[in-house]
Amino acid sequence: MRSNITHIHYPDMTFPEKKIILVIGATGAQGMKVIDELLKPSDKGDEYPWAIRALTRDASGARAQALAKKGVDVVQGSFLDVPAVLAAMQGVYGAFVNTDGFTVGEQREVYAGIRIFELAKQAGLKHFTWSGGPYSLKLGGYDPKYKVDHNDAKARVADFIRAQPSGTGEGEMAWTILTFGIYMDMLKFILLGPQNIRPDGTRVFFNPLDAGPVALMALDDLAWWVRYTFSNISNSSAQDFTIASDEVNFPDFVEKFQRVIGKPAVHKITTPEGWFDIVADPDQPVAMLNTRGDGTTTVRQNFTAWWHFWRESARLWPVDMQWVRSVHPGSLSVEDWMRKSGWDGALDLSTLKSGETGQRRMMLDLDKVRAL
Repeated sequence: MRSNITHIHYPDMTFPEKKIILVIGATGAQGMKVIDELLKPSDKGDEYPWAIRALTRDASGARAQALAKKGVDVVQGSFLDVPAVLAAMQGVYGAFVNTDGFTVGEQREVYAGIRIFELAKQAGLKHFTWSGGPYSLKLGGYDPKYKVDHNDAKARVADFIRAQPSGTGEGEMAWTILTFGIYMDMLKFILLGPQNIRPDGTRVFFNPLDAGPVALMALDDLAWWVRYTFSNISNSSAQDFTIASDEVNFPDFVEKFQRVIGKPAVHKITTPEGWFDIVADPDQPVAMLNTRGDGTTTVRQNFTAWWHFWRESARLWPVDMQWVRSVHPGSLSVEDWMRKSGWDGALDLSTLKSGETGQRRMMLDLDKVRAL
């Protein structure tokens, strides 16, 4: 089987003496930040020794075109397309892999992640970095209350990767796993963000997060960690780094929000099940490739479990923030992130690619939101 591979090259784009990093999931929230970080000069002002190849489903899309203009070699193809992935790996030193379970679904994502790792070894890559997540179902004792498809799929792949050899010698491939949770940037999105702004300007944060701190990961910090892994292969080989930027207790966050953003805010507490009172059509499949009534996980099922897990995550999935900050002293606190992002305290659906393109599964029932 031959796959049609489309490359976008700009005339001045050359990769002399540079190691190529393949980014799978390049135009998503993680990929865009990671690529920008890898293209930055070093702290000493030296140019980094990497060139970037980006695999994306649509090389003609606005985000892909923006990457190409930065000198990124943009390759069109799905991470489910084995010939396309293998072709994209030719001549590549390392890969950062973030698969999209919200498009393909849990089962396809698990198979694809394992297969991509195998292809990386086949193609002779030296370093494979997997974007992971906490194994919610396993951490919760396999109670289906905690079955979060997009967490569990990535974690099952991580279990497979940890069983593989890792090394930096001749003919070996090192692997690194970055295990992290909710993007801090999701404070601007439907799940964690202010779903309603009352006539007096009060931001209403409606969620069940009342049981303890939640470890959030700023996308800027995730990008730093990806650069760190590729810059320190000896220290990151065979490592599963459990990372976050800051631990946020939501009632305390609202006070910080008011101080930093300067807008009034309230936290209205609900239950994981009750949160769906404000969601439009929550019984559709959570994955875009699945169809209604096919027996796969729905938005309601997936995110009810998601809320249950994150309410209890301080107990189920503790993060050693002292160690994190010892490696990355510049980790953003939630206050730092609010200031750096220039957030105005309103929802910003472009935080995720699906929100920008209008393909998101999660939508609010505006009539119910106005009553908050």
